[in-house]
Amino acid sequence: MDPADGLLDHPYDVYRRLRDTAPVHRIAGPDGTPAWIVTRYDDVRAALADPRLSLDKRHATAGTYKGFSLPAALDANLLNMDPPDHSRIRRLVGKAFTPRRVEQLREPIRRTADRLLDGLGDHGTTDLIASYAAPLPITVICDLLGIPDQHRLDFRVWTDTLVAPDPSAGPGVAKEAVVAMLGFFTRLLAEKRRDPADDLLSDLIAVRDEGDRLSEDELMSLAFLILFAGYENTVQLIGNAVLALFQHPEQLTALRADPAQLPCAVEEFLRYEGPALLALRRFPVEDVTIGGVTVPAGETVWVSPSAANRDPARFPEPDRLDLGRDTSGHLSLGHGIHYCLGAPLARAETEIALAALLERFPDLSLAESESTPRWRNSLRARGLLALQVSYGRNLP
Repeated sequence: MDPADGLLDHPYDVYRRLRDTAPVHRIAGPDGTPAWIVTRYDDVRAALADPRLSLDKRHATAGTYKGFSLPAALDANLLNMDPPDHSRIRRLVGKAFTPRRVEQLREPIRRTADRLLDGLGDHGTTDLIASYAAPLPITVICDLLGIPDQHRLDFRVWTDTLVAPDPSAGPGVAKEAVVAMLGFFTRLLAEKRRDPADDLLSDLIAVRDEGDRLSEDELMSLAFLILFAGYENTVQLIGNAVLALFQHPEQLTALRADPAQLPCAVEEFLRYEGPALLALRRFPVEDVTIGGVTVPAGETVWVSPSAANRDPARFPEPDRLDLGRDTSGHLSLGHGIHYCLGAPLARAETEIALAALLERFPDLSLAESESTPRWRNSLRARGLLALQVSYGRNLP
């Protein structure tokens, strides 16, 4: 049996086998083409920061990588760039996407969380993903970018389609989602230029650095990336965290008793069940030796933070959720120059979402019908399709 068999259904069992027997292993990637997967903590951390491993698809050997088929207007983003373009755009974005702006969002995030929980009523059963974990981050990101309310459901559908398309929907559904997003952003950016507002898109249109500015494609690609990554990663993190607490009731009890643990708990949720099974693909610009294996130039390399975060050589008893553990060095948000730009926002949203949920519903529990978690059919996104919970309100 190939040690990578079953990666989608039983990822951590597979990662354990790979770390023990083939820590740098050739597999069939998410698009069916060959790729190398890196699973040990030290190798993953080094690979994430290795400048010889490029994010630029132009370094891929012809015919060896497919990935998302995005138009140029959405493809010129930080996930496909190396320095110096990556450094230039990140510098420009940093002028608008500041910690101060994220801190200002904490109260609006809590108001949104409370409003969504109000809508559930005092008690009942709900799919927590559909009613809370998904609408919260899409609302936050759309508020941040300045996207009108009436388009928010469209964005949820478009991003879900790109990450984990329904096989029964046909091969053209992802392309239709891309075309729809491109058309919408084209119209929205034109409106923001005519009538700027107090939002991130208007700031990005206006941002300058010694005369430098974002090109039209860079601006549109960045808006797409902020929306796509900001929504996808956070909805998965919130849902995964709640499920992990149900599966470790002693940790849930401890967190309810001491909510001040939440910031540290979020780091453990990121380590234990982060939002991605595979990190961004890399393409060696020259032959590179990783973990004693030589990977030829131009081949696809997937570095797995989820595998690294369960490496017992770095985190003792890694398959146990421990909200009090030292999580420093976990790799769920990246490492090196490509560390997640939106990490402060993802942390803040998850912390606030869990605080509001546990305060409002002290007897929150997994619904009896939810016997087996239903994970999305995606190697890129580690998230739940649904999470049925039962709840009762904390009344005065």
